[in-house]
Amino acid sequence: MDVPLQIEFCGEWYEVDPGEQFSVGREADLVIDENPYLHRKFLVLQFEFGMWWISNVGSLLSATITDPSGQVQSWLAPGAKLPVVFQDLQVMFSAGSTTYDFAIHTQTDYFNMSQVSTSPDGNTTRDDVHLTTSQRQLIVALAEDVLRNAVPGRGEIPSSTATAKRLGWSLTTFNRKLDNVCEKLDKLGVTGLRGGRGRLATNRRSRLVEYAVATRLVTAEDLVLLEQTDAG
Repeated sequence: MDVPLQIEFCGEWYEVDPGEQFSVGREADLVIDENPYLHRKFLVLQFEFGMWWISNVGSLLSATITDPSGQVQSWLAPGAKLPVVFQDLQVMFSAGSTTYDFAIHTQTDYFNMSQVSTSPDGNTTRDDVHLTTSQRQLIVALAEDVLRNAVPGRGEIPSSTATAKRLGWSLTTFNRKLDNVCEKLDKLGVTGLRGGRGRLATNRRSRLVEYAVATRLVTAEDLVLLEQTDAG
């Protein structure tokens, strides 16, 4: 049965009927922001072959898509296309220093989750990621603005200098810990944290926030970790 799709962003809801195409971007059906780093049309939702699909029609940006549990996470690169197989999905992406997210809701559920630990190419299910307290503090500090949002919307990712100051660390210490976190997750198969020829990606802070929030590696409950740095 063909069912409409609902999109939630910043407290506003949009309904898309089968046969309609719904775009997301800077100049689209859902205008995310006037951010010049954001594509005019970035993502497109449409009903094909009996189910809803989400496509990345941009040329530079990628999106992180996850189920409600955070166990299944996909990185939607430019030109890629994914079926909407869960009743609820979270879509996150970054443009410049801003991270955005919106929710997709549908009445049709094609896929039921069980506890798994495999990581096929392009789709990762979360294994246990063992982080030190300081590594978790680093991620929470970067994701603080995103984690404090109660509804899907937008959040600013602070600069390395601002984050180091927030944590009471030197910039050298912050960069070293960020290197360690990204390398650890890269070894677990998390894409987008490493650039070409073995170098870490330049936009790794944004990608790290997307992955950590989307997979529930950190949640709003972890914001208490920043109080420890405030007290220290």
